Amino acid sequence: MKTQIFIAALFFTGLVTAQQRKDSLKVNSIETVNIKKQVFKKQGDRLVYDVAASPIAKGTNTFNLLKQTPMISSIDGKTLKILGKSDAVIYINNKKTNMDSEALIEMLKSTPSEDIQKIEVITVPGSEFQVESKEGVINIVMKKNKNNGFNGTMKMQNEQAYYNNPNAGGSFNFRQGKWSGNSNFRMGSWTDRQKYTLSNGDSTFRNESYGYNDDPNKNFGGGFNIDYEISKNQSLGLSYNMRYNKSFNSILDMTNYQNGILMDRTVNNEDAQTRNHSFNLNYEIKTDSLGSKLTSNVSYLWFNRDKVSFNESFPLYIDKDKKEEDQPKYSALRQSVPQIINNYAANIDYLKKTSKGATWLMGISYNHTNTDNDTRQDRLENNEFVMDTKQTNHFIYKENILGLYINYERKLTEKLSGKVGARYEMTRSTGEILEKTSFERNYNNILPYLNLNYAINSDHNLSYTFSSRVRRPRFWELNPSRTYFTPNNYTQNNPFVLAAKFYNQELNYMYKNAFYANLSFNMVEDAAASDLLPLQGTSTKPKRDEDGKIMYDEHGNMIMETTRFLRYIRTNYGKNRELSLTLGMNKSWFKDIWTTNYSVNLGYVTYSGGVWEDPTSQLGEYETEELEPYIVDVKNYNMSATLNNTIRLSSKKDWFLGVNYFFGSKVAMEGGTIGVRQSVDISLKKIIGDWTILAEANDLFNQGYYRVNGIQPNGKYNNITNFNYPRLISIGVTYNFGNQKLKKAREMKSANDAVKSRT
Repeated sequence: MKTQIFIAALFFTGLVTAQQRKDSLKVNSIETVNIKKQVFKKQGDRLVYDVAASPIAKGTNTFNLLKQTPMISSIDGKTLKILGKSDAVIYINNKKTNMDSEALIEMLKSTPSEDIQKIEVITVPGSEFQVESKEGVINIVMKKNKNNGFNGTMKMQNEQAYYNNPNAGGSFNFRQGKWSGNSNFRMGSWTDRQKYTLSNGDSTFRNESYGYNDDPNKNFGGGFNIDYEISKNQSLGLSYNMRYNKSFNSILDMTNYQNGILMDRTVNNEDAQTRNHSFNLNYEIKTDSLGSKLTSNVSYLWFNRDKVSFNESFPLYIDKDKKEEDQPKYSALRQSVPQIINNYAANIDYLKKTSKGATWLMGISYNHTNTDNDTRQDRLENNEFVMDTKQTNHFIYKENILGLYINYERKLTEKLSGKVGARYEMTRSTGEILEKTSFERNYNNILPYLNLNYAINSDHNLSYTFSSRVRRPRFWELNPSRTYFTPNNYTQNNPFVLAAKFYNQELNYMYKNAFYANLSFNMVEDAAASDLLPLQGTSTKPKRDEDGKIMYDEHGNMIMETTRFLRYIRTNYGKNRELSLTLGMNKSWFKDIWTTNYSVNLGYVTYSGGVWEDPTSQLGEYETEELEPYIVDVKNYNMSATLNNTIRLSSKKDWFLGVNYFFGSKVAMEGGTIGVRQSVDISLKKIIGDWTILAEANDLFNQGYYRVNGIQPNGKYNNITNFNYPRLISIGVTYNFGNQKLKKAREMKSANDAVKSRT
């Protein structure tokens, strides 16, 4: 900034001197020239946060910096939201990151904020971005310098929640001549502790379950990116990323009551391992001096998750009016749920810039995905485990997606600019539960995009954006397996869920690059619940003895038994509409001593439709099932507020205090009403040369947990409280070494980016 002021002073001094000579006027001197760079501004289809010009950008990490960025929020330290509602997809230098969500967050937390030039927030992405539903894009633009050398970062952190969770990581970057590269690693362990309260029923019957879940995890991950400049206009790159996570001896312990009577205790012990490897080969050639270029990628992704569990139910109630053989008995089941995903992908993009300032982008992509889910479930009969044929299945799902996309962008007048595009996607998929059933889905989608931006004057900017997207089910959602809370209370995946189609519109107004208003309207057809829908009903089947044989009464009639069930499934139910208004401010006060980032979101949502049958039901011989229809008829006003404050405590800019507050009102969803949530976070940061010490306390008052209450028109209710001990205290130490002005290796777009988000 000093250099810029000096150059500006020289420029204006020369200008005044020339004017003196021309007009023979006397000007004694120019004492000072103040030039302040805009920190937050609107550019085309995106809002740009100039990190390099912000007073909060020193001595922190990229994740904390994103939380302080206008329109972006995080209340759990694990996810990022745009405008408080839309999931964020992370891009780096316009290239989508290719790692799973947990590894991505750890990478962001280990990347120094000093490496960031600016952050671009794209609330409604164009046709060139591989996003789904109403996802927004956060594009992180790194600083660039062609100096040779190396640099790196080492970080250690310790978090204290219900359990103590240590982690560490590092990154290393180098550049020498035509070669450049970067690598990173992360490792750590943590144990999630959650406490559950579940209740469901109606005026005549109530079922209640209380318990906890301890889920220990150990993981490590990392990767590298090597880039070679073949010539001035050509580059070749290779990237690799991996992640391994082990969760052994995860315990879910639930105690169950019926109508206030203690019935039984269910304990589920689970071991799981997840492995993820991805490779990408990239080639890029610049075709002219204007910036036109051709980019191609070939990618491979391998994902493997093995999960085995042992579920036991211990009876605690004895009915004195029943015979011993009719009393509740100990039961158990074993389950193995592996999932293997192989994805092969390729894409070619051509960016053409014209001498008149217009930009064309054309591209083609292809993805082939094969998922293999060989689920086995055994139940205990006569002290031996036998295969449960209904819940044992081998599900094979294959998906092919061909995409074509084109964008055209140009400045129409001095004040008006526009961008128009379209994406065509052809999807061909088949699913088969071997020896049971199969299905085939073929559909085509044309997804248009339009953005108009009008710069009224230097203080006022107005823009309108329209986009259409598809939301395909995640691969794990399709695997027809169950996860048990109790023998009759479980989650059920659904291989028959359909893709949903989204239509997104947005009107944005900005004043003086500090105050903004964002009005959006979203429509969804063939909507699937954002969470699981609770389906209640009764199942009637023949009663069996300890050997598994059907029991008969003295008249030779089968003895039937009826049990109540509660299944949480994800399925299509109908449509929804959402109207929201976000008012925000990003401004610094008192010579940048106090920096504020405030936003308030007001929303109105409607969900309509219903579920009248369970597409996952598998009835055996002589079995019947009665399902209570689940009606979705929700109209709801809601609001949320995010208040972020950063206060510089010293003139040397080495002490900073952060005070943040989040509030979310009750929000009605398809599965019920989420209760009020709020969080108070405090942080203290000290910068000592290349060292940064950061102490944080998140959700001081433990108010960021989830409570969901749902009631149906027929009186059926389902309530869930999931207390995950959100209070978190952490201290971290970061050390930056080497040449901090080193240029990063070229970030490369992966051809299977869209698939990775669905694993």
